Amino acid sequence: MSTSPKENLDKLGITLPTPVAPVANYVTFVKTGNLLSISGQLPLDGEGKLPYVGKVGQEVAPEDAAKAARLCAINIISQINAAVGGDLNRVKRIVKLGGFVNCIDSFPGQPAIINGASDLMVEVFGDKGKHSRSAVGTNALPLNVPVEIDALVEIS
Repeated sequence: MSTSPKENLDKLGITLPTPVAPVANYVTFVKTGNLLSISGQLPLDGEGKLPYVGKVGQEVAPEDAAKAARLCAINIISQINAAVGGDLNRVKRIVKLGGFVNCIDSFPGQPAIINGASDLMVEVFGDKGKHSRSAVGTNALPLNVPVEIDALVEIS
């Protein structure tokens, strides 16, 4: 693996989408000191569509929910990229991911789903991508998506 996040994205065949604009009374990221807080990102694809909709364990298979989590991570990286002016080398550490899984009450596999995002952070940022996280089941998410993820990032 390269030390450059941009090169790693290229090797993975990932083109960062245009960052999604806020749809309510919030901002997509906040910089304070050397910390960057990224608002929750949905699993929008590169065309702004939602390929996965519904509850995990009902309309969405766990494997597809993990793919949705990966899309959330791509959108997080897109927001980070915007916040650092296109220089992903400024990322010192992905500090934390907060993962929310829209699932049926009896579903126990939230951590495996959020691995879809965690794995990508390590693939792109190497050891700087290793982070703490939460993986929480919930009864509903905006637009009936199966996953939403936010992030806390240390930058230089």
